[in-house]
This record gives sequence, C-alpha cells and structure tokens, in this order.
Amino acid sequence: MHKENIQDAILHLKNSGVRITPQRHAIIEYLIGSGTHPTADEIYKALEGKFPNMSVATVYNNLRVLREVGMVKELNFGDSSSRFDYITTDHYHIICEKCGEMNDFHYDGLEGINLYVEKETGFEVTNHRMEVYGICPKCKEKTLSL
Repeated sequence: MHKENIQDAILHLKNSGVRITPQRHAIIEYLIGSGTHPTADEIYKALEGKFPNMSVATVYNNLRVLREVGMVKELNFGDSSSRFDYITTDHYHIICEKCGEMNDFHYDGLEGINLYVEKETGFEVTNHRMEVYGICPKCKEKTLSL
C-alpha cells in the first residue's frame, strides 16, 4: 500500500483542521490503494464489512469533506453516479465506451493549456479536465474473439 501517500493525506487533513475519523481514514486508504475511480456505492460496499454501522450517506459526507479540502475530485460523466479520484498530480482520463473502465494518463504537452486559454480568452482558468474515450484492451479482445 502507499503508506507515504496515506501519511501525506492524513497530514493534509490535520493541517486543514479536518478531524481524522476511522471511516475517513478508511475511505482515503481505499481511494489511494484501489487505483480506480470508484463510486460512493463501491466505496461503501468495499468498507461495509469493516464498518457495519456506516451508511452510504456517511461515505458521501466524507467524500464531500475530502473534496472541499482539495484531496478528491468528483468526476461526473453524464451518467447517474459520480466517480471519485484521489488527487495526486494533474492527470487525465481514458474511458472505455463499452465497459466504462477508466484509467489515468499523463501528458506533459497539456500543462501549458491553462496559460494558452487565458491568453486567448481573457478568462482566468481555475481548473480543466480532459477525458479521452475509446475501447479498452479487454473489450477489444472480446470483439476480436467473436
């Protein structure tokens, strides 16, 4: 597990004045360790055995707190459920159109986009997000084997 990332996250929360509850710690640990972009329901299902009295609302409330202190991004792709991404560095997402699998990717060439957009539009850019869509290797393999 990424112990240094968890310790950094806990320190960030403490410095932000956020109380570290066992549930909050477990949610952070899950987000960092999973390497995925889970929904609140997926986080709840993964942790319900460890915290039988925890509700989905508790997960949502904790994710909201983590989002407010800048540790988590809420990703909404037009479907009914948001996905949550633990923020480590600026990165982008590739999403499978068939199964919905989502992976991170990094591309240094996009780092200057905020400056370019500000210069061209006069806007002050506060954030940007990029998604690329395609067919993942597993789904491609399934299609080829039919």
